[in-house]
Amino acid sequence: MAHSSAAQIRAWQGPALFSFGFRPFFLFGALWVALTMVIWLAMLSGRVTLPTRFDPVSWHAHAFLFGYLSAIIAGFLLTAVPNWTGRLPMVGWPLAALFALWVLGRIAVLFSALMPALVAMAIDLAFPLVLGGMILTEIIAGKNWRNLIVLLLLASFTLANALFHLEHHWGDYAAQGIGLRLGVATAILMIAVIGGRIIPSFTRNWLARTGKTARPTPPMQRFDKAVILFSLPVLIYWVLQPLSALTGGALLIFGLLHLIRLSRWKGAHTSSDPLVWVLHASYAFVPLGAFAIGLALISGKGDPASAQHLWMSGAIGAMTLAVMTRATLGHTGQPLIASKATQMIYFSLFAAVLARFGVTFFPILTSVSGLFWLLAFVGFAGVYGPLLIRPKPSKGS
Repeated sequence: MAHSSAAQIRAWQGPALFSFGFRPFFLFGALWVALTMVIWLAMLSGRVTLPTRFDPVSWHAHAFLFGYLSAIIAGFLLTAVPNWTGRLPMVGWPLAALFALWVLGRIAVLFSALMPALVAMAIDLAFPLVLGGMILTEIIAGKNWRNLIVLLLLASFTLANALFHLEHHWGDYAAQGIGLRLGVATAILMIAVIGGRIIPSFTRNWLARTGKTARPTPPMQRFDKAVILFSLPVLIYWVLQPLSALTGGALLIFGLLHLIRLSRWKGAHTSSDPLVWVLHASYAFVPLGAFAIGLALISGKGDPASAQHLWMSGAIGAMTLAVMTRATLGHTGQPLIASKATQMIYFSLFAAVLARFGVTFFPILTSVSGLFWLLAFVGFAGVYGPLLIRPKPSKGS
């Protein structure tokens, strides 16, 4: 019987892809979001019509937010929770079965026009519900009550997915509905909570290792908790009143507070290490997105939906890539060094975000943004895929 995570992983004799939770979900999450971009660009050109019940924009939004992000959340939690609780990770066929459930969700939504309306919804929601049940079991068994907040955020994200399906079923435009905004708001809170733990910690470790005297404020101090507590009602109000000028004003304050929070983590001292500064740059999209949406609402000019992409493709896309690259290197026994290819992945993602933000003014940038997006995620699959499908090298090899 395996009595440690390392022993359990070594005992697994099947594909290395299922030897740890981050492996299948990071790799196929990236491949999925790249594939959805190819399909989306083909749909915009009129070359493809999908057999889905969703309209094209709603399918695109759902595939990214609830398809891609759910995979990355799963990969992160299945890797982090054993560290939080001291219990063994999910390995082998149970992991493969959970991954298959995620795949079935993607297939069901893609081909939802070929089945009863609520069947695709049930299949799609099965994955986050099972994942949430597993995480709850581990937290209870490990008495790790501190991380119940992460489970609550996962529950909110699952509710958002259900509302997205129901809004479309009721004839509403799901791509601009409460379900989508609740999903985005929950993801931003996840970044605020989890990013607020890992960014200052990784930054401190790097600054200490390189002999620099600067130190970030330790994670989750009183100010951080106050910012998160303020963020919760602001995001809820945005979910419910997305066009209100009052929402815009609250988002400007929200953005300022998160910008101050970010400045306390000393990111300016990390410019020589892309694996560290990319975390700070990714978090910067949280206040930038709030500023952009808030100004659009207050001024009545600009497009709040385009500004929202600073949160969706910016904060969510960049932060997930930053975490995926770092975690893959660390858990596969590689040096924590960003290669030229990894830096290309980061810059491609940032270029995609900036191009998408400019679509309001220059519609041709839609294709430009899509191509940079593909370069980022296909690049991740090409560079990190071999690490994710191969066994971790032994210490003597």
